[in-house]
Amino acid sequence: MWRNPSHPDRPLHAIVQPPGPALFTAIRAALDGDGPAVLPLPPGHAAGAALAALRPTHVDGAIRDDGAGVPADVAIVIATSGSTGAPKGVMLPATALRASAAASLRRVEASKGERWLCCLPVSHVSGLQVLVRALLSDSEPIIHARFDPRAVLDSGADHVSLVPTQLHRLVELGSDLSVFRTILLGGAAPRPDLLEQARDLGARVVTTYGMSETCGGCVYDGQPLYNVDLKVGDDGLIRIAGPVLFSGYRFGGPAPFDGGWFVTSDLGELTGGRLRVLGRADDVINTGGEKVVATAVTAVLGTHPEVADVTVIGVPDPEWGELVTAVVVPANPDTPPTLAQLRAYSRDRLPAHAAPRDLRLVAALPLLPNGKTDLVRLRAGT
Repeated sequence: MWRNPSHPDRPLHAIVQPPGPALFTAIRAALDGDGPAVLPLPPGHAAGAALAALRPTHVDGAIRDDGAGVPADVAIVIATSGSTGAPKGVMLPATALRASAAASLRRVEASKGERWLCCLPVSHVSGLQVLVRALLSDSEPIIHARFDPRAVLDSGADHVSLVPTQLHRLVELGSDLSVFRTILLGGAAPRPDLLEQARDLGARVVTTYGMSETCGGCVYDGQPLYNVDLKVGDDGLIRIAGPVLFSGYRFGGPAPFDGGWFVTSDLGELTGGRLRVLGRADDVINTGGEKVVATAVTAVLGTHPEVADVTVIGVPDPEWGELVTAVVVPANPDTPPTLAQLRAYSRDRLPAHAAPRDLRLVAALPLLPNGKTDLVRLRAGT
C-alpha cells in the first residue's frame, strides 16, 4: 500500500516502456488505490523532457531525488504539450477515469467479458482509456506494442480505438471490418470519404471528441456521453462539465475553468444538441484582415479527388499577415493538383478569402505519436 499518514501526497511512478502486462497491472493498482499514481511514458527523447518537467518520485522503480508526489485522489498523470511545446501533467482521478470508461461502455453497448484492443500509445489518454475500459469490462486487454494493420484485424478483439491514419491503413487492405463490434475513432477529424469507405467494409465507426483533460473522448458522434454537459460560450469556445474532468495540472499550472466548466481551445457550434467541432482557436488564420478556420478548409480540400491527404496552416507573410497554405499529399504523385485547381474548388464551397494562396506537395504528412498531424513541424517548414 502506498498510503502513509505522515505524507498525504501519493507517490508518482513513471513507467518508461512500451505497453504491456506490467503497465496494465500498475494502472489497475493505481485505479484501485492499491498502488502509486502512474505517469506512463514512451521510451525516447519525449520521455526525458517529461521527466524533467513533471518530476515523478520514481522512474521504472528507481527513486528520483527531486521527485514530488501528487494529491491523494490522482491515479494517472498524462504528459501533454501545450501551445509552447512544454510538457504539462494532466492529473486524472480514478473517479473521472472510471466515469469516462463506464459512459463509453454504456454508449457503445459493450458487454462484460468483451475484449478491447490497445494499439495506441498508453502514454496518451486514448490508449490509456482502452485499458480502463478493459478493467471495467472484467476482461484482459489485447495489447499491441506497435500498430500492424494485419495483426489488428487478426487480434480477435471486439472493440478497438484508432486514429484516422490507422483506420485508413485498414481500409487500404479492403478487409472485412465487421470483425469489430465497435471502432472508436478520435485524435483528429476524419475525412468523410474515410468513414464511408470503412462503413462500406462493414465497420461500425463511432467518432469521438475529447482530450486528456476530459479523460479522452466524451462526445460520441456529436452527442455527449452520460452525465457530460456541453455548451458553446460567446467566444465560440466549447465548454465541458461533468464527472470526467481532470483535477488540475501538475504543480498547479493555470487550468481554464469557468465556474464548473472546462473551457477548451476548440471552436464549435451546437445544433439540436449535437456538437460540431469547427477547429482549434489557435488554428484560426488571419489573412488580409479576414479570419479563416484551417480545419474547415482542410475538410473541403480533403474531398478533392486528386488529394490523398491534406492539412492547412497559416504561414507568415508581409502582405497578407498569414498565407492560407495547403499541404497536400497527392492521390497520384505523377499528376498532383495545382494551386489554381484547389483555389477554384475551394471558392465553390467556401468564402473567397478562405481559398489557399500557397501549395506544398509532400509524400506524407508528419505525425505525432498520437496520430495527429505535426503542425509545429509543418509551420517550421521541416
